[in-house]
Amino acid sequence: MEYLALLLGLAGLWFGTELTIRGAVTVASRLGVSEFIVGVAILSIGSDLPELAIAIDGAIINLQAGDASDVVVGTAIGSSLGQIGFVLGTAALFSYLTLPRFMIFQHGSVLLGSAVLLGVFGYDGTVTRAEGLALLVVYAIYFAALFGDRQKSAEQDGDDDLIGTGKAWLYLLIGLGIVGISAEFTVDGAIAVAAALDISEALVAVVIIGLGTSLPELSISVGAALKGRARMSVGNLIGSNIFDTLVPVGAAAAISTLRFDRDLLRYELPFLFFLTLTVLVFFVRKRGIQKSEAVIVLALYGGYLLLKLSRAF
Repeated sequence: MEYLALLLGLAGLWFGTELTIRGAVTVASRLGVSEFIVGVAILSIGSDLPELAIAIDGAIINLQAGDASDVVVGTAIGSSLGQIGFVLGTAALFSYLTLPRFMIFQHGSVLLGSAVLLGVFGYDGTVTRAEGLALLVVYAIYFAALFGDRQKSAEQDGDDDLIGTGKAWLYLLIGLGIVGISAEFTVDGAIAVAAALDISEALVAVVIIGLGTSLPELSISVGAALKGRARMSVGNLIGSNIFDTLVPVGAAAAISTLRFDRDLLRYELPFLFFLTLTVLVFFVRKRGIQKSEAVIVLALYGGYLLLKLSRAF
């Protein structure tokens, strides 16, 4: 039964996110922002609603004398690893992903800095409410800076499949509702699966939930790459990783202090930093991610998963 709850939760997260994203894209198009901004700010937030919903639900469990800290932090880090490793690598197999150097340095520094900041806050084994609020403030500053420099995108004018504005807001509300309910199933299912298999909740969160909640980013990024919109594809992944590193943990910690598992601090977070740095170096030195670089990124992520599973079993 616990496996069914986990699967239903992940399926609901995916479906609710799809509705939310479709509504968000329409609203963003009406605002007339560039496709990179749509990817890094709008699509990334929409596709990361599962992680945020799981984090808030976990924080509520903590307030009720439970402990879902491993699920909250593990899901955030696991999703970031899945996106920068599996999703970006897969998208690059279908299309040559490029981005101007100034964007790589600008957004890449925020990517790396976010991972470092999370590690600094979690170093003592907890993320307090004050530290959670600080993570949210950092993201708010980044988000405000994005729209302070927004620019019109003529490429969006040709989108014929956009829904009406009223229906877009309806999709957003329905999608948010489904995501919220599904998060409850996912968290409860993950805790039950961990108990049934006698493995840590952090491992279930990093591997199963983290990869499962990366499915929206996978469909968005691969779809954008196939349509020749590399900037939207890369922007979605960059924005998603910055969001995942700062907002879910920050929001949950702001509600209730989180425990930060030592293994996540010792292994997952350093590997996330290393994998992110590797990808950024490819973008700068190779002027993008091509198939050969994609294979390397996928191999690194695949090796990490095999190591985690072999240690667990």
